[in-house]
Amino acid sequence: MRTTPASARPLGLWTATALVVGSMIGSGVFLLPAALAPYGGASLIGWAITLCGALLLAFTFARMAMRWPHSGGPYTYAHRAFGDSVGFVVAWSYWISIWCANAAIAVAFAGSLGALAPQLTATPARAAACALAALWICAGVNLAGVREAGRMQLVTTALKLLPLLLFGAVALWWLDPATAFRPFNPGGGSLSQVANATAALTLWALLGLEAATVPAGAIANPERNVPRATVIGTLLAGIATILACTVVLGLVPAETLRQSPSPMADAAASLWGPAAGLALAAVSAVSCFGALNGWTLLSGQLPLAAARDRVFPAFFARVDARGTPRLGIVFGSVLASALVLSNYSRSLVQVFTFSILLSTAATLLPYVAGSAAWLLRGQGGRSRIVAGFALAFSLYALWGIGGEALSWGALLIAAGLPVHLLLQLRR
Repeated sequence: MRTTPASARPLGLWTATALVVGSMIGSGVFLLPAALAPYGGASLIGWAITLCGALLLAFTFARMAMRWPHSGGPYTYAHRAFGDSVGFVVAWSYWISIWCANAAIAVAFAGSLGALAPQLTATPARAAACALAALWICAGVNLAGVREAGRMQLVTTALKLLPLLLFGAVALWWLDPATAFRPFNPGGGSLSQVANATAALTLWALLGLEAATVPAGAIANPERNVPRATVIGTLLAGIATILACTVVLGLVPAETLRQSPSPMADAAASLWGPAAGLALAAVSAVSCFGALNGWTLLSGQLPLAAARDRVFPAFFARVDARGTPRLGIVFGSVLASALVLSNYSRSLVQVFTFSILLSTAATLLPYVAGSAAWLLRGQGGRSRIVAGFALAFSLYALWGIGGEALSWGALLIAAGLPVHLLLQLRR
């Protein structure tokens, strides 16, 4: 494992925390109410399960970051614990989750932009063009260097976290207890079925809790800063996300939410007028852009770490004079663009829902492997118990993803096996 010199670690605690918060608070908080509308107030069950699971995972990853403070995040932990083959599968799956997430976030950015200027997304082709533009602007920022991407992350995180917390806190007072969340379970399914379905959807909004562990080699004093950024960032993002999403579900009728490309902006407009809706749409666009910037950074750092371990093809390990893994960023952006284009004929909400389920399915395997790594190889009885619960949550969420997303995820992972075999033969 190559060690990065301290002088080449441009990210500090606040930038690492912004990476976690910015990666978690992206499209989910602004578009997720549309996907949760069929479940109504019963979706709170899924939120409770997801937040508890996210915190269990955050504490587990924090402990692993203290022991293995190297770039790669869940991949590094699985590789250290189980070897090259498991390490490759986890790295490949996590890499898939990153560019799928980028596609979903870019689509969400287009939806937010459409609330500001409807003509920009009036047709599927225009919406796809807006999503692709966002993808490649963020790729350009990251190609300029890790330090520049970190600065962008700090700015965009501040611009979305404060307004989001303010919106959730103020709008909470406008909820009418007599009508909010009525009916509580509009779909009529059992609460266990609702919990399974909503836990998978809400987990999307909290993905990214491990974001600071992936570029750990570029973070100053990673043994201390990565664990702190992981836990602090997860708490901040979790509180802000659940508060805002729950308020929207209570304010806007379910039928309206299901068809809305910008449900939070619609909620603000219904409370305070069109200007407030436009302001929330602007915050949503900034939020999506910031999350896209953070995930684009990870799209280069993850294959870089795997390639340095000779688990991924060697060309991913090439960096420029500023230490930027250019090929990883470009490859990830190309694949995300392909996913957007392959689904552009669908509505924004349909593309978003499919992309988040596929990304979540691909992320849960690294969560399973990472939790198992600390459960089997970690130190400390209490932390291993926490890892056991984190593993149970990850398996539960994976089970609730659904057949379509799991099938696509399995096919994409299988597509990487020939790459692994070829690398093994060349050694």
